[in-house]
Amino acid sequence: MIDVADTTPEKSEWRLDWPTSGGSRVASAVLKSSPEDFFVDEDLPLPDDPERGGEHLCIRLEKRGDNTDYVARQLATFSGCRHFDVGFCGLKDRHAVTRQWFSVYRPGQESEDAEFVTEVARNWRVIQHHRQSRKLRRGDHRSNFFELVLHDVVGDPDAIDRALGRLRDVGCPNYFGPQRFGHNGANLDRALTMDPSKLNRRGARNAKKRGRGRSTSGSGDSKNVLYFSAARSWLFNEVLAFRVQNGSWLEPLEGEPGAGEDQDIIITGPLWGDGGTDAVSVQGEIERAVVARHPDLAAVFATTRMKPERRPLRMVPEGLEWQWQDSDQLQLKFRLSPGQYATSLLSDVFDIIDATISTGNQS
Repeated sequence: MIDVADTTPEKSEWRLDWPTSGGSRVASAVLKSSPEDFFVDEDLPLPDDPERGGEHLCIRLEKRGDNTDYVARQLATFSGCRHFDVGFCGLKDRHAVTRQWFSVYRPGQESEDAEFVTEVARNWRVIQHHRQSRKLRRGDHRSNFFELVLHDVVGDPDAIDRALGRLRDVGCPNYFGPQRFGHNGANLDRALTMDPSKLNRRGARNAKKRGRGRSTSGSGDSKNVLYFSAARSWLFNEVLAFRVQNGSWLEPLEGEPGAGEDQDIIITGPLWGDGGTDAVSVQGEIERAVVARHPDLAAVFATTRMKPERRPLRMVPEGLEWQWQDSDQLQLKFRLSPGQYATSLLSDVFDIIDATISTGNQS
């Protein structure tokens, strides 16, 4: 029997801060003192033949102070299409300078593209544009490049350098960021009161595909998908936290799905679904024992018919480099895969103070 002691607080106080790889953070720092301190550039492969055309106009924009959904809705307004006819690869921060691709469904309007791009450019800098045959969908991009500046860094510089070196070489726990769960876990509270049957099969498939495809369901179902996603993300974080605490998050356990099929084993944790997890043996016991501590949250998945999935436990930044710009100012550059959070990476080393929250300037 697996001993999984319950160290999480009551549901009125959702845990939104999970154990670090090193046991504790070595410093504190302020993030997002200005939008320029948080720069993100989305890497999207271009079509083999960008001149071939298609029904979707893809535009690469640089935005500052606007969230992704707002820009998408504005593009739909400018084009005269429905908002779900605008595609994008992922949500980007509002309090940042971000370069991001959008696709706009404009069949038979090629002759009007120049006028449309000119109108868009009055609001945001247009870097590139081309036509292609399909709508952009969540996760279509290869990676996100980050260039961040931390201010008011407090800590031993040598200890910080060592911790960042470990991040570069070993990586850190691949937690979902706390923003996914809403303020004080509000999305989790709502997940507990959600009727799982209202997350219809089409909505569940769209959640699985991380927003792929159009949905004919209403805004209520969209909210249910959001709460459903928050619930399975939180349970993943709880399982990962247990693995971090017992020191097994970098080691494959007996029962890891896919083990034995490939020599290069990716160590994963559960994205819970109907039936729970597809891990077996020791790993399956651990995952079920951790989730069993939260039966009300696990019950959200009972009628969704959502197939269990897996997510890597480890996040390894590509090309991580850092430079001290002053005794208390640090610049970092790195690249992350889709679905990985820069704030989760930083939080493995630093107690991060989000300047946009501390000043009440939230999105």
